[in-house]
Amino acid sequence: MVHRFGGPEVLEIVDVPRPAPGTGQVLVRVAAAAVNRIDLSTRNGALAQGGLLAPSARYWLGWDVAGTVEDVGPAVEQFEVGDAVIGLRDVLSAPGTHADYVVLDAGAVAPAPVTVSPTVAATLPLIGLTADRSLALTGLRAGGTLLVTGAAGGVGGLVLQLARHRGVRTVAVAGADDEAQVRRSGATWFVPRTDALAAAVRDVVPGGVDAVIDAAVAGIPAHEALRGGGVFVALVAPFAPRPLRATQVVVQEVRADGARLAELSALVDAGRLTLPPAETVPLEKIAAAHERVAGGGLRGRVVLVP
Repeated sequence: MVHRFGGPEVLEIVDVPRPAPGTGQVLVRVAAAAVNRIDLSTRNGALAQGGLLAPSARYWLGWDVAGTVEDVGPAVEQFEVGDAVIGLRDVLSAPGTHADYVVLDAGAVAPAPVTVSPTVAATLPLIGLTADRSLALTGLRAGGTLLVTGAAGGVGGLVLQLARHRGVRTVAVAGADDEAQVRRSGATWFVPRTDALAAAVRDVVPGGVDAVIDAAVAGIPAHEALRGGGVFVALVAPFAPRPLRATQVVVQEVRADGARLAELSALVDAGRLTLPPAETVPLEKIAAAHERVAGGGLRGRVVLVP
């Protein structure tokens, strides 16, 4: 947690009483919790500056979790003590998952995939639900064309896989060294990062793509690759471009959705969704984990282990 905004040095490990679940909630003993860029934005004050974080004496970190149900509150019927679960904390004022225990609404929790370790399973909730909802917002059906920026990243890679599963053709934009990776994820076409993005995409999809998911926050250059009347899905509201040529620009806002998360977990177990590798860091070395994520260049996820 943090009491003030700043660099990794403001992060603190504190002792607090073990929480208890209320009505409709479960207590999860944390086995692993991913570090996401939104955790860095919480710690450095960017979320507060953007009006997304209410003033508080302390701020909690951690969205993703994989672990075991330790206790259940009244009116919880779908989970029992001992169940292996994954979940998403999406209420920023509530204690986060970078802890030994976390309380979540039962509707934010799903059975964990059984074919991967808890450290890998912990990478699914935030990027999985983000990728899934982003693809849904495009409205694309089988045969449609989709530009995915940041295709080698966590969200972009899952978008490619989910799009392949639904028959959507994808143009993947990533670094030149990432072509093999994004093609394994299901990319139909590959375009290396370039200052002439729109022209490069229109070379492979004449007239422009039907939709864009801008995981890399490319903004206007990615929008220029979109056909008239197409859909642009932005993941960061302040950087969403203005609509042009009758395009529709929408901002994806992730939310905890245990039912959909359970379906994504099942896709992992069915071998239809491959999660990125996980690099583990002890919880007490959370500052090092933040530095690792901030440094970029990752081809996997950083996961804290209590």
